[in-house]
Amino acid sequence: MAEESRYADDPDTEADFRRLVELRDGPGKTRLRGQIICAWLPMAHRLAARYRNRGETLEDLRQVAAIGLVNAVDRYDPAIGRAFAPFAVPTITGEIKRHFRDRMWSVHVPRRVQNLRNVVRLARSELAAMGIAPSPARIAEHTGLTEDEVRQGSEALHGFSALSIDAETVSGDLLLGDRLGSLDDALDLVLDREAAKPGIRRLAERERRVLYLRFFAGMTQSAIATELGLSQMHVSRLITESCRRIRESATRERTSVPGL
Repeated sequence: MAEESRYADDPDTEADFRRLVELRDGPGKTRLRGQIICAWLPMAHRLAARYRNRGETLEDLRQVAAIGLVNAVDRYDPAIGRAFAPFAVPTITGEIKRHFRDRMWSVHVPRRVQNLRNVVRLARSELAAMGIAPSPARIAEHTGLTEDEVRQGSEALHGFSALSIDAETVSGDLLLGDRLGSLDDALDLVLDREAAKPGIRRLAERERRVLYLRFFAGMTQSAIATELGLSQMHVSRLITESCRRIRESATRERTSVPGL
């Protein structure tokens, strides 16, 4: 006789499981399977609630527990003589733990390092309970790990959850996001500027002056002509010719450098 469950939310589905095994595949078996799953959902939700407040919503935990329940129903064999609850609980909790292990890390951490993290975390607690400072050497001695493995596990302790960019820094006067760098649009112009420099250096002083007034001071061609005592047409020709020479020089510089 199957052992009885000690939980109030565990229904009596022993007869249903035996019928499920006997039924052939079809609508009737699918319907009975669904009824069994629904009957055991409260138990799955109870198990999911044990893992609340660990960075995952209760609703998502319930969905994961439901997946574990479905797997348990499909694998359960009533002929073995064991009640369904003792069989299902490890399957459901294993699914929840696997969800935390594989889905909840803010950064990807190899399974081996995850295991080192668990060993190091437990060793820290045990050493602290004994009044021993949990240094890497002490943890290595306590666990049989190398100090390098202890360091890897210690680094992984901070990889499960990420800080918000709105978190305060150590000084408290800035938020974390205020100290993060940003992309500088001018970086895209670095190569162009460096390529243009040789051509600009080869220009006459008046040509460089015209380009400066036009492209850096923002003056119109008419204003430049008045400033230098030239005609606007002459200023236009100087700008066109200077830009052509700079462009040709930049092209030569780029083709002379391997890989560009």
